[in-house]
Amino acid sequence: MELLYNSEAFVVMQFTLVGEAAPDGYEIVDKTSRKEIYLQGAVAESFQRGVQALVQQGPSEESLDAYIAGFTVMAQQPVVLH
Repeated sequence: MELLYNSEAFVVMQFTLVGEAAPDGYEIVDKTSRKEIYLQGAVAESFQRGVQALVQQGPSEESLDAYIAGFTVMAQQPVVLH
């Protein structure tokens, strides 16, 4: 598990299985709505490609947050603190 991004609105964690070269998935926490979503497979690959394209452009926090927000509209799982 690796923290990739942390803003006032979102946290993005990358999960990679031991011994694997490619990421297994991404967990995105929407701090505002207090919900999270786990992306894997084709959706995770699409997310990764979009982030890489933004990074190449030298993105602002606002543009990254706007991109991430497009994925969190699907978030259903409430964040539960233990």
